Amino acid sequence: MSEQATVFIVDDNEAMRYYLRAFLEDEGFAVRAYASSRAFLEAYSPEGPGCLLLDVNMPGMSGLELQSRLQANGVAIPSIFMSGYGDIPMAVQAMQGGAVDFIEKPFRQQVLLNSLRRALEIGQARWHASAMAREARALIENLTNREQEVLERLVQGQANKVIARELGISDRTVEVHRKHVMRKLRARSLSKVVRIAYQAERTFVDAQRFLAA
Repeated sequence: MSEQATVFIVDDNEAMRYYLRAFLEDEGFAVRAYASSRAFLEAYSPEGPGCLLLDVNMPGMSGLELQSRLQANGVAIPSIFMSGYGDIPMAVQAMQGGAVDFIEKPFRQQVLLNSLRRALEIGQARWHASAMAREARALIENLTNREQEVLERLVQGQANKVIARELGISDRTVEVHRKHVMRKLRARSLSKVVRIAYQAERTFVDAQRFLAA
């Protein structure tokens, strides 16, 4: 994929932020760093793929609270939590909230790199699926109301005669609408039409399933 992925660092410890940014940029990562969860939220715009590397314990909004806020807003950026304390319940909460990893400070550089590469892989997959969903929704929004009604029933597997009866139109008219739907969706088969309709309903895809497809 061509989109530049970004590692977003959120840590109130200035020395840790400086170290992480310098180290990761030396490793070839694009990096942005923030001193607090609120600073990140004020600046963040999901314009490309990436992952979040954040401290758990921060003044104001903690890392776990930031994770919850992002989820509530429908932001599916993969997260890696860092902590200077071996807090098992905290780690469990983070992982249950969808974190990719939970690593304890101090950590080995290779451990961090492995986690980041996996998180960015997931972030790329989610971004790609989200982009496909936006494109699919744009195509469907270009359909007329009647064409969308026909599309809905095609996706349900209904035959032309059933669609005609439900909509109170002729079989021939259904066939005309069906051709218009396929042309506007740039689909050469009904299976492609169904795939586009499914993509349009997704806000993001489960990364494991997407990567295995």
